[in-house]
Amino acid sequence: MIALIDRLLNKITMYRLLLYILEAYVVIAAILGALGILPYSPVAILFTAFFLLGSCWIINIIFAKVWGAQPSVESAYLTGLILALIITPGTWALQNIELLLAAALIAMASKYIIAIGKKHVFNPAALAVVITGFALNQYASWWVGGNLPMMAFVIVGGLLIVRKLQRFDLFLSFFAAAIVSCIALAPIFDPWGTIQRIVLHTPIFFFGTIMLTEPLTTPPTRTLRVIYGVIVGLLYSPYVHVGAVYSIPELALVTGNVFSYVVSPKRKFMLTMKGKHEVGKDMDDFQFAPDAKINHRPGQYLEWTLAHQKADTRGNRRYFTIASSPTEPEVHLGVKFYENSSTFKFALMNLKPGETIVAGQLAGDFTLPNDPKKKLIFIAGGIGITPFRSMAKYISDMNERRDAILFYSNRNENEIAYRDIFDEAEKKWGLRTVYAITDPAAKAPSHNGRIGRIDMKLIESVAPDFRERTFYISGTHGMVSEFKKTLAELGVPRTQIKTDFFPGFA
Repeated sequence: MIALIDRLLNKITMYRLLLYILEAYVVIAAILGALGILPYSPVAILFTAFFLLGSCWIINIIFAKVWGAQPSVESAYLTGLILALIITPGTWALQNIELLLAAALIAMASKYIIAIGKKHVFNPAALAVVITGFALNQYASWWVGGNLPMMAFVIVGGLLIVRKLQRFDLFLSFFAAAIVSCIALAPIFDPWGTIQRIVLHTPIFFFGTIMLTEPLTTPPTRTLRVIYGVIVGLLYSPYVHVGAVYSIPELALVTGNVFSYVVSPKRKFMLTMKGKHEVGKDMDDFQFAPDAKINHRPGQYLEWTLAHQKADTRGNRRYFTIASSPTEPEVHLGVKFYENSSTFKFALMNLKPGETIVAGQLAGDFTLPNDPKKKLIFIAGGIGITPFRSMAKYISDMNERRDAILFYSNRNENEIAYRDIFDEAEKKWGLRTVYAITDPAAKAPSHNGRIGRIDMKLIESVAPDFRERTFYISGTHGMVSEFKKTLAELGVPRTQIKTDFFPGFA
C-alpha cells in the first residue's frame, strides 16, 4: 500500500497535491455543512472560499505587475484556500467582506513588500491573520482543524503532504514539542486530558502538516528543521503568553518564520541562460549566469520557476539539483527529457540564450561530509548523476583527495552523462567509477564495465569494506528505496546512508 501511495505521489508536484487537498477540504466541508454536520452553511463556506480565491488572484496579479515579477497563480490559489479554511466562513455582510479583503491584501503583500532579496519572510496566510487579529480584533478560528467531523480528512490529507515533502522530522518535532509545552504549562496537571484537548479540539494537524511545512519558509537542512519545529511547537501552547498577549497558532508560526529566515539562504536568483549541450541521450546540460553568487554546497538543490503559457497540471515550478560545483562561475542544470515531458520541461527545452529563469529556496542535506578522510560510495541511476557531477568537480577543483567509488547505472551506453568530469576526477584525485549498462543488447563494443543492474554483490566485489563507507544514493524513488532497505538488512547504519531528495516531480 505504501509503495502504491509513493508511486501516485511521485506523479504529481507538491504544489498541485496541496492544491487538490485544500480544494477537497473545502468541498467536503461544504457537503458536511449541507448535511448539518458542521455548524457552517455550504453557502458561507463556498462564498468565503471563492471570494478569497478571486481576491488573492487579482491582488497577486496587480502586485506582480507593479514589482515586475512573474505572478504565480498557483501560489495565490493556495494562499486563498488556506485563508478560507482558517477564517470563520461568512457571507456578504460588510464586516465579513472587510476582513476577507484585508486578509487577502496582507497575505499577497507579504510576498512582495515584506520580502528581502525577493524571498518572503513570513507564511503569507499566518501573517495575514496575525495582523487582522490585532488590527481588526477579528481572529482566525482555524475551523477546519478543530472540528471532529473534518479530523479524519485533515489527518489523511496532511500526512500525504508530509510524506510527499519527506518532512516527518519537522512535523514530529513540532508535534512532540507542542504536546510537552501544553502539558507543562496547563493550569491543571492532567496529561491525558490535555493531550485529548490538543489533538481533538485544536488545529494541530492542519497547522503542522499544511502551514508549518510550507517550503518557502522552512529551513534548508534537517537539523535546522527540527529546531524550527521545536520552537513553533513550544509556542503553540495557548498557555504561552507575554503579559496580556497569549499565543495563537499563527503567532507561533510567524515567530518561527523569523528563526527560519535568520538561518536560511536569503534570496532568489535571476539566472540568464548562456547555452546548453547534450551530455547523454535525451539529457541536456544548461548553463546559466546568476545575477549573484549562489553559495551552495555540492549536492544541494534549488526550486526553479519558469513562467509559460498553458502550463499543465504539474505547474510552473520544479526542484532540480545544482549540477555545477560552487567553484564554477556558471550554474549547470542537468535535465532528462522524455516523450511525455511536462510543459515546464518543454518551455525549458525551448529557452533561448539571453532568456531568464528564477531560482530560489536553496536546500538539501545530500552534501559531502566535512571530514575528507571518510570513505564514500556514490550510487546513481540516470539523471540522478547530477549531484555527483557537482561533488566530483568540486573535489577536483579544490585539489582534495577523497576515497570514493561511483556506481552509475543506465540502460544504454549513450545515456552516460558527464563522463568527462568523472574521467578528470579519476586522474586528479582517484575517483573509481563503475558504469553499469542494464540492457545487454545496448552494450557498446568499447564498454568494459558492468552488464546488468547494480547490486550488493557487485558493490561488495569492488568495495569489500562497504560497511565502513557512507552511501550516497540518487535516482528513481524505487531504486533509492530498494538500496536503503538492502543496506539496512546488511547492517549498514542508517547514519551512513544518505539519499537525494527534493519535494517535487521533475
